[in-house]
Amino acid sequence: METKTPDSATAAPDIPTVDHFRFHRPHAHLASAFGNDTFALKAEAFARFFGTPLFLGTQTAIVAIWIAVNVFGLTRFDVYPFILLNLAFSLQAAYAAPLILLAQTRQAARDTVHAEADAQHREALAVANEQRQEIAAQNAAQLLELLQRNTELTELTQKLIQRVETLTAELHEKLVQRDSRS
Repeated sequence: METKTPDSATAAPDIPTVDHFRFHRPHAHLASAFGNDTFALKAEAFARFFGTPLFLGTQTAIVAIWIAVNVFGLTRFDVYPFILLNLAFSLQAAYAAPLILLAQTRQAARDTVHAEADAQHREALAVANEQRQEIAAQNAAQLLELLQRNTELTELTQKLIQRVETLTAELHEKLVQRDSRS
C-alpha cells in the first residue's frame, strides 16, 4: 500500500490509498481496439458508428432518395436494377466487415486480459483474506490464553485473600486471648 504525503504545511495524517486498477494497468496498451494513432482512432470511431441508429437512419434515407430519384426519372445515373447502388453497398461491406471483425477480435482480447486481471485481483483478495483469518485465529488463541491466565490469577488472588483473612482472624484471635490473659 502506498501512503500519501502532505503537500502543504497542513500536516494531515497519512491516508493509505489503494490502486484499484493495479492488475489492469499492465494491459492499458489494449485500451484502443485499433491502436492509438490518428487512423486507428478514426477507424474505431467509424466501426462504432456502423451500429448506431443515426447511421442506419441516414443510410436508409440515402437509399430511399437514391431509388426515388432514379425510379421517378428525376435523373438516370443508376437505373433499375441499381447496379451502382449495389456496388456502393458492396464497397461499404468490404470495409465494414473487416473493421467490425477487427474490433470484435481486439475487444475479445481486451475482455480476456481484463478477466485475467480480475482473476488475479480475486486471488490477491483471497490470499489477503486467508492471512487476515490466520491473524484473527492467532489473536483468538492469544486471547483465550490470556483469559486462562487471568482466570488462574483470579483464583490465586482469591486463595491468597482467603489465606490473608484466615491469618488475620487467627492473629486477631491470638491477640484477643493474650489481652484476656493479661
